[in-house]
Amino acid sequence: MRHDELDLGGVDQRARTGTLPHRSQVDTALDEAYRRALSHHEGTVADYIPVLGAADPEAFGLCIADVSGDVHEVGDTRTAFSIQSISKAFVYALVCEGIGHREVRELVGVDNTGLPFNSVMAIELAGGHPRNPMVNAGAIATTALMPGATPERKWQLVIEGLSRFAGRQLELDDEVYRSESDTNDRNRAIARLLYSYGRMRADPVETVDVYTKQCSLLVDARDLAVMGATLADGGVNPLTGDQVVSPEVSRDTLAVLASAGLYEHSGEWLYEIGLPGKSGVAGGLVTVAPGKGGLGAWAPPLDGAGNSVRGQIATAHLSRTLGLNIFASAPADRQDTR
Repeated sequence: MRHDELDLGGVDQRARTGTLPHRSQVDTALDEAYRRALSHHEGTVADYIPVLGAADPEAFGLCIADVSGDVHEVGDTRTAFSIQSISKAFVYALVCEGIGHREVRELVGVDNTGLPFNSVMAIELAGGHPRNPMVNAGAIATTALMPGATPERKWQLVIEGLSRFAGRQLELDDEVYRSESDTNDRNRAIARLLYSYGRMRADPVETVDVYTKQCSLLVDARDLAVMGATLADGGVNPLTGDQVVSPEVSRDTLAVLASAGLYEHSGEWLYEIGLPGKSGVAGGLVTVAPGKGGLGAWAPPLDGAGNSVRGQIATAHLSRTLGLNIFASAPADRQDTR
């Protein structure tokens, strides 16, 4: 039986995962995670997009936003950077909200490719299927599915939707957009390849332009934490109270993030951290503890798969210290009833 044919009628699918510890414990854990990660200097700043290569390799910020609306910050949490691939998760959620779970899964998929985020080989090996919305092929195919009859309307809906996730009006970084537009030949080739396989619902060149714009939106670590907390709270922004997407769409988005959010390192990430997450090549990292909150991190040096080194180290510490791992369990309290 297909998963979407299962009868879930009458089943309460809302997460019951407890709450974050007391505010003082969260602040202490956040400071510890920051100091622990700050001692690491591995990784390199992305430079294949020229403007990203100018980022300060020592910049670092951490923020936790919980579903009650409390925000905890340390470091460079209000420094703006481009959202890059983290946008994929939230555009995917908007598209699922707009056209539905089943159609997006059929056209884009939900399975990890096991290959780099910009792989052309992954498309060919899958017979033209992009496999999941977190790699570039799947993200471009997802952006093509945004409601709107024109590229301008699609872009308007993208920026409006991501701004609702952040709880404030986001802006385009024109310099990043121009830099990426001048160097995105590979993405244009991927879009044309998808189009040749019938996997694009819009003009490939126009779609890549919208996709490039969505990646060039300016956010900060605090924005990422709030956006993650919105998914953690069933689609409700904890600061504004705005129901951005449905609980069902939030669940679907988190499932895809768990399987593919950190590209070919997603399995290792899930094994070590145990939370859905998404990285971006500008050094951003968003992690979601369902029912509890979101963590936003920014540290530009990346590992070989394009994931923030310091962001991963800090997130691993917080997952363990705050008890966030969704796979963690303890033996049941059994009493002798004899």
